[in-house]
Amino acid sequence: MALFLVSRDTPLPADEAWRRLTVWERHADVVPLTRIRAVTLPPHGAGTVFVARTGVGRLAFDDRMEVTVWRPPLNGAPGLCRLVKRGRVVLGWAEIEVRPVPGRGSRMVWREEVRVRGVPRIADPLLGRAGRLMFGRAADRLLTHP
Repeated sequence: MALFLVSRDTPLPADEAWRRLTVWERHADVVPLTRIRAVTLPPHGAGTVFVARTGVGRLAFDDRMEVTVWRPPLNGAPGLCRLVKRGRVVLGWAEIEVRPVPGRGSRMVWREEVRVRGVPRIADPLLGRAGRLMFGRAADRLLTHP
């Protein structure tokens, strides 16, 4: 599995950074060739399932995810969301942590461990670099656009 980490500081308060990062449908606006649909209601919280479909036509795959931990930032404590990837192609997990930084806004840390079926482990460093680049750009856009 490829493990990568993305960290960003933002002037946003932790609760606003959290909101921008955890409205799952917004990720489709910043990840190329991706659509997202909620499978369960309500749209936020532990037990929420959503599917990110990435690609074009027959060259597309579903990345099915379930929220297993949902602790929004509250009273100065950091927030943590953990997603478990349960698709046929993409497996692993992702965590989004949002921590208040007194007097400076907040810090977002995105950790992800991903495995793609059919891709040999020798490609893990490449997957890690690609994940860092793609999710770094996505986080930048999510945090800068309401």
